[in-house]
Amino acid sequence: MPILIAPSILSADFARLGDEVRAIDAAGADWIHVDVMDGHFVPNITIGPAVVRAIRGTTAKPFDVHLMIAPATPYLKAFAEAGADRITIHVEAEGANTGKALAAIRDLGKKAGLTLKPGTPVSALTPYLDQVDLVLVMSVEPGFGGQAFMPEAVGRIAEVRRLLAGRNVLIEVDGGITPDNAGQPAKAGAGVLVAGSSVFRGDYAANIRALRTAAG
Repeated sequence: MPILIAPSILSADFARLGDEVRAIDAAGADWIHVDVMDGHFVPNITIGPAVVRAIRGTTAKPFDVHLMIAPATPYLKAFAEAGADRITIHVEAEGANTGKALAAIRDLGKKAGLTLKPGTPVSALTPYLDQVDLVLVMSVEPGFGGQAFMPEAVGRIAEVRRLLAGRNVLIEVDGGITPDNAGQPAKAGAGVLVAGSSVFRGDYAANIRALRTAAG
């Protein structure tokens, strides 16, 4: 499959968020990546279901919602009803309830994603590989945009690919992705690249094309 590009609206102009979503849609985005932070699980606060609902009508592209909140389970229905197509949770946030949370996402009719922080062993994903549609590999510490890509994420992507062992599960990578490094996660096995700062400046369409070209 060709590489999918999912611009993160964390780097958009929030004063004109609907227009920004329309712009990246027109520029060639495959998915719209929505970073949700609670100021507890990560040291930042972003948006909630009401904002997702407000911008849902601006595009038909899939909404890829990354919940950096703990616990996530009480909010799954709200984000699903607001328009999320894919909902990704953190294994660290849900702990022993991770399996139930993934089942709940699927019961809501949504694609289920699972992720972990860079310092958490990839093996923490193992019990849940048959319950996920997507595994997100963080290539920065979750919580803030504009961070530099962690080179060690490449090895983690390859490790996830081995763990998946041919399952029909997408690998997504988020954090510090630019045209200068996009080829590394793609070569290691990523199928979706999340990019914020490298998309939301200058010519959005040219930026997305550059990422796609670099990823091969």
